[in-house]
Amino acid sequence: MKKTLLSLIVVGMTLSGAAGVYAGSKLEKISAYLNHGITFKVNGAVQSLTDSNGKKLVPITYQNTTYLPVRVISNMAGINVQFDAASQQIRLETTQGGDNQPAGEWTAVHYNEGQIKAIKQAYANFESFETAYAPKQMTANDSYVKAAATGDGVNLIFKHMTVNVSPRDYSSDYESREVKLANGVVAKWYTPSDIPMLGFQLDDRTVTISSPDGSLSNSQIEQVAVSVAKLN
Repeated sequence: MKKTLLSLIVVGMTLSGAAGVYAGSKLEKISAYLNHGITFKVNGAVQSLTDSNGKKLVPITYQNTTYLPVRVISNMAGINVQFDAASQQIRLETTQGGDNQPAGEWTAVHYNEGQIKAIKQAYANFESFETAYAPKQMTANDSYVKAAATGDGVNLIFKHMTVNVSPRDYSSDYESREVKLANGVVAKWYTPSDIPMLGFQLDDRTVTISSPDGSLSNSQIEQVAVSVAKLN
């Protein structure tokens, strides 16, 4: 599937840096169109094209060919992408460094008895907030690490993401962008520092998900969000 996708799509990439980067003889100025009419579905779920800060990206159409942002599309397809500025080379890998499983595949989270006990104990520290919630799905190259009670909630820490469950909505002091998850829930993207965070209401609490190491794309985090539920 990944090879097919790579062979069919034409990808573009936004380069950043000083103005001198654009002065090279290999760049050619063109006149193109931002194509706002294109929408995307991944495994049946509608997805939006956004960068790591939640800014909306729009495909570009030029001479009957549509160009897509390579990093966002690669993340959707589970392909690791890197840009080498020195050589001006885009590098695509179907597995993420050190992991044996394809980066974009999904798997159920299987908590063992000891982990379930520790998670429930973390929630039990909060009166009227004892019911444990946890994600039931993660990317195949991720793994559950531990639960940690915070001052006003519980952090479920994974190798590539952190899921915080709290009575508090941390997004209230920041500018945010609303998105609708695949299950119809309205969530908010906001960036208090350098790490984008997705927050949404679930029953009597707020769930906030982030990927501190940047391994998960916004669309992957949104898919994890849909799986958060009561832990039996």
